[in-house]
Amino acid sequence: MKFFLDSADVKEIKELAETGLIDGITTNPTLIAKEGKDFKKVIAEICSFIPGPVSAEVTSTDVKEMIQEGHTLARLANNVAIKVPLTFDGLKACKALSDEGIVVNVTLCFSAAQALLAAKAGATFISPFMGRLDDIGHNGLELIHEICHIYGNYPNLTTEVLAASIRHPLHIIDVAKAGADVATIPPKIFKQLYQHPLTDKGLESFLKDWKATGQKII
Repeated sequence: MKFFLDSADVKEIKELAETGLIDGITTNPTLIAKEGKDFKKVIAEICSFIPGPVSAEVTSTDVKEMIQEGHTLARLANNVAIKVPLTFDGLKACKALSDEGIVVNVTLCFSAAQALLAAKAGATFISPFMGRLDDIGHNGLELIHEICHIYGNYPNLTTEVLAASIRHPLHIIDVAKAGADVATIPPKIFKQLYQHPLTDKGLESFLKDWKATGQKII
């Protein structure tokens, strides 16, 4: 499964990208707003050191303007993915942009029916927001299962399932079991993936015993 970081914090993205474990980036207007920087400059900078897809979201709700914004964003770098909302106009924009060979991430997906439409519109990625469904008492993981199952029935559908709105590390394990192609993860949760108290305790014990030997490797 691919790991994308859900962030627009250039410094933090660079730090975590050094692990070699980051396959792409997703951003949205809210994340960009938190940074207080020029949107296009932030996207271009991230694309300069992240080789995988970097999602940049359109802000218009009109299909013609979405397509124009998509073209503008796509010119920033070869690895920009255009995010469009899962609306009627968003689906039309997805079809137009994807027909031109532009990578499109259809976002704000909350049903399997929506996901099927996005796939037929040529989306490269579909982003079901599992955490937001959980927040209102629905089963977000079940949606991931449904979409993966439906897409698996039709080999001609090449849209990748990008599990979004990840709330905790168990979400990542669950979507991996469900067969999601990608999980987009807030940096805080990415760091939690490798943290474990027994790892820390074991390392402390090993280092204590090694120190007692008085030896050095170098």
